Amino acid sequence: MQIVEFADEFGPEKVLEVYDPKTGMKGFTVVDNTALGPAKGGIRMTPTVDVKEVFRLARTMTWKCALADIPFGGGKSGIIFDEKKDADKKLDLVRSFSRAIKPICPSLYVSAPDVNTSEKEMQVFVEENGNFNAATGKPLALCRDIYGKKVCGLPHELGSTGYGVSYATQVALKYRETDIKGASIAIEGFGNVGTFAFKDLEEAGAKIVAVSDSKGCLFNESGIKYEEIYEVKKKTGSVINGKGKKIDGKKIFELDVDVLIPAALPDVINEKNMNKVKAKVIVEAANIPMTLEVEKKLSKRILIVPDFVANAGGVISSYAEYVGKGPDYMNKLVKDKLLKNTDFVLKRAMQKKISVRDVAMEVAVERVRKAMAKRERKR
Repeated sequence: MQIVEFADEFGPEKVLEVYDPKTGMKGFTVVDNTALGPAKGGIRMTPTVDVKEVFRLARTMTWKCALADIPFGGGKSGIIFDEKKDADKKLDLVRSFSRAIKPICPSLYVSAPDVNTSEKEMQVFVEENGNFNAATGKPLALCRDIYGKKVCGLPHELGSTGYGVSYATQVALKYRETDIKGASIAIEGFGNVGTFAFKDLEEAGAKIVAVSDSKGCLFNESGIKYEEIYEVKKKTGSVINGKGKKIDGKKIFELDVDVLIPAALPDVINEKNMNKVKAKVIVEAANIPMTLEVEKKLSKRILIVPDFVANAGGVISSYAEYVGKGPDYMNKLVKDKLLKNTDFVLKRAMQKKISVRDVAMEVAVERVRKAMAKRERKR
């Protein structure tokens, strides 16, 4: 894909395609916009990742950081990786990728975990790069002494994104005049985001009636308990072995629930199944779980909290790590910002009678434009 096909006034500023013949590493980094700060975005490792996908995600990060009101721009990276073929050289690919993009990292781009990357890959990335701030989402045990202060990593495994999704969900339910206690919720995905969203929503009093993973979906109208399903997943490898009815994974999007939380894959709600969605609220925990066209149509009858609003907990956590703060500060910052930002955009959307995404975009675009104009005046 040629850059001109998706370039506009906001970016992307840089698109890197890198290759290492020794390891076979093929990767991409898109620095979309740095008006507010260095581009922030994770590294995903999948067999199908390409420049277009990475750009879409980088652009989402531009708006997410602006709306979260943190001094980061938008970026994203991808490494072509097939778990079946390349599992034994995964860390070598990460090292190779880190070397390849070192000239822009962390001055223009700061990486983080994404699909198929975790705190382990981030540790390898920063060690190869030689700069502690080259990535966030590092292990909690990975620390450095900086100007006499001990600064440590804040892995996404602490649950920042998932907890943020829970806070956004609780705010959205208030706008649907539905009590969180007893509210029925279906969560697609039981990974790093879905597990923590599940746990926090259950603690808030919600009833999780369905949860899915790559093997299928477990449905139980009486509710699924977090501790039980966590143990089932750990012991058997799938949530479908828990107490309840096993159904096709795609059926989770058609359940009659108060809240549907897509928390795994992109484009799972589409033209084929959109008319079967019965949820009152959709909270987009995953990045781009539906196209803008589908979201626009569904928002006429369903309250949708967009991805760059709902899942900002991860990048807010990244900011806390970037400035050298600890878990307590991070947790408070995520909670305060998600509650405030979600309420702000939902309230304005109701007042203006437009979609939540349109309101959130207005705010984010305005902030980025102001930052771009300020940067231009300094040149």
